[in-house]
Amino acid sequence: MTALGLVIVGIMIYLAMRFEWKYAVSAIIANLHDVVIILGFFAFFQWEFSLAVLAATLAVLGYSVNESVVIFDRIRESFRRYRKKTTVEIIDNAITSTISRTIITHGSTQIMVLSMLLFGGPTLYYFALALTIGILFGIYSSVFVAAAIAMWLGIKREDLIKSDARKEGDPNDPNSGAVV
Repeated sequence: MTALGLVIVGIMIYLAMRFEWKYAVSAIIANLHDVVIILGFFAFFQWEFSLAVLAATLAVLGYSVNESVVIFDRIRESFRRYRKKTTVEIIDNAITSTISRTIITHGSTQIMVLSMLLFGGPTLYYFALALTIGILFGIYSSVFVAAAIAMWLGIKREDLIKSDARKEGDPNDPNSGAVV
C-alpha cells in the first residue's frame, strides 16, 4: 500500500473513533475530495508528480482533517448549546462562527505558500502549486462538502446523547423529563 493510502486509512480510523459515524463518513468524503482534486489537476494538466507533490498532498490532507474537526466540533457544541434550533440552523451557526478563523488561518498560510510559488524556484514550484490548490479546495470541502454530507446523512441532536440507564419519570430524579 502506498504512503498516501496508509495515511488515508489512518485518518479514516481517527475520524471514526473521534466522531459519530455520520460525522466521520462526511469528513472522510470531504478529505478524499481534496486529494482527488489535487491529483485531478496534476493529471489533467500533466504536471510533474514528485515526492514533493506527494508531501504537499499529505499536508493538505492533514490541513483538511483539522478544518473538518474544527467545524464538526463546533456543530456538536452548537447542538448542545442551542436546543431549539433546527439542524440546518445549527450547521449554519457553526460554519458562520468558524469562518473568520478559517479565513485568517488559510489566508496566512496561503500568503506563505504563494511566496514559495513565486520565489521558491523550480524546486518548490509543484510543491507550492499542490498546496495552493489543496488549500483553496480544502476550505470549500470542509465548509460546503463535509457539512452538506453530514446533513444529508441526517445528523441530529439525538446522535450526541448517550442512552441513560435511569428510568423515565423517576419522581426522585430532579432532571426527570428534561430534554437535551
